[in-house]
Amino acid sequence: MVKLSVIVPFYNVQQYAPDTLKSLRANARDDFEFILVDDCSRDETPDILERAARELPGAVHLRHEKNGGLATARNTGLDAARGEYLTFLDGDDWLAPGYYEQLLSQIEKLGCDFVRTDHVQCTARARSVHRVPHGRRGVVMSPREVILPADRSTSVDYAFAWAGMYHRRLADAGLLHFTDGLRTAEDRPWIWRLHREAESFAAVNLLGVFYRRGVASSLTQIGDVRQLDFIKAFDQVIRETAADRDADKLLPKAVRTYCAIISHHLGSIERFEPAVARKLKSMSAAALKRMPQGVLDEALDSMDLQRATRLRRLRRRPVSAEVAA
Repeated sequence: MVKLSVIVPFYNVQQYAPDTLKSLRANARDDFEFILVDDCSRDETPDILERAARELPGAVHLRHEKNGGLATARNTGLDAARGEYLTFLDGDDWLAPGYYEQLLSQIEKLGCDFVRTDHVQCTARARSVHRVPHGRRGVVMSPREVILPADRSTSVDYAFAWAGMYHRRLADAGLLHFTDGLRTAEDRPWIWRLHREAESFAAVNLLGVFYRRGVASSLTQIGDVRQLDFIKAFDQVIRETAADRDADKLLPKAVRTYCAIISHHLGSIERFEPAVARKLKSMSAAALKRMPQGVLDEALDSMDLQRATRLRRLRRRPVSAEVAA
């Protein structure tokens, strides 16, 4: 049986894919498989992956005929995965040698549904360690119990799918798939669902994932309309959390986080094309009107003056029926 499936989507990353693949080779084991999903790349990435399919032990090469985005590419990999455990890596990031074997040992020892890990963020030559916002390490806990408090960064705010490892029973329960078609913030509904519905998790002290920031082709660097999918993603978080048995406790956290993300995008609105900036304002105003209004009032009261003022002003903005829908 395959012990670990690693799902790695690639899209137009010819500059970085060789480093990613080299690090996978340094993590290979006879019972590991690496599912390389080419999301219809238009550069030299397909050729690089074809070579990897021949040379990388455990490689499984899949190709989309149409670009579907990161969420859809990850789902393709999940559908093909055979491992008892699963994890993710992005096609422009890389790993320390032997990292997956160490992480697998940790989750097997703990016996929980999933583990979360710290990572190293790499921006040009700068390196910085980013920690799971959960203080207790190596202790199995209920993921639902660590969603709160609403006014602090918690595990649901650390949404990186590749910063952890997951038991197959989560995939069998439908908890590892992403919302098809989301072009950004695809990890947000995913991490919230995982924390609401999985039974056990632990944060572990292990550094070995290197996350590359500032990649020109990354959606975080591109101010086009695809960035606005964060609204679809957080609408889903609000909708699903509102249906939860603990909605009264959890909704304040979901609403406050949504507001913080809207404010963040408005604060850097100059990076968007003018038409997209206008759409961002109108769609965000509509999103505020869709939120539970009493919970929204409390969230705004709890935020700093600058963000609260920005959001209250936006809340008063008229919204067309088309945008509101």
